[in-house]
Amino acid sequence: MKKIELEIVALSHSITQTHSYAVVLGEVNGLRRLPIVIGGFEAQAIAVALEKMQPSRPLTHDLMKNFMNAFNVELQEIIINDLQEGIFYSKLVCFTEHDTVEIDSRTSDALALAVRFNCPIYTFDHILESAGILMEDTPGKKKKTETVSIEEPTGSHAGEDLSLLSIDELQHLLNDVLEHEDYLRAIAIRDEINKRK
Repeated sequence: MKKIELEIVALSHSITQTHSYAVVLGEVNGLRRLPIVIGGFEAQAIAVALEKMQPSRPLTHDLMKNFMNAFNVELQEIIINDLQEGIFYSKLVCFTEHDTVEIDSRTSDALALAVRFNCPIYTFDHILESAGILMEDTPGKKKKTETVSIEEPTGSHAGEDLSLLSIDELQHLLNDVLEHEDYLRAIAIRDEINKRK
């Protein structure tokens, strides 16, 4: 079977499930999108890596990458290889100088590692046919990756409209959420600050 390369084009709240997120994968040089529902922790892990944030302590997927690097194991690619009853199945294709090994993985974990290793993401046509969405081709419009922007209400500022806060208040809130390692909320605050500059 021919592999089809995908890239992460968006990360957002899931419309269908409460407390879940959707990562949207787009076909490279194509119009199909593959939305996958993932959990909040995995969404945060993906967002942190996409935004190149440096947590004060390694997150689980950072630890995994550090462990693999320490033993000279490279993540070559991930493959979303099956879809059963709405659940996506993936494998990590890892190699060392002596061997190549395929390891079963949850798709959300595989994606969190893929962004850390900057490795390609693949799937097969039958998966895109059964779970993908075809986007309209707009002539003259250049394809671009959507900026990750997620807001998760937390703490004393839950449900707060960021546009009502001053730059100083936003900066203070950003420092607060970073201290609590709430990176998803930090991205939303950072985006609001950047919008005003």
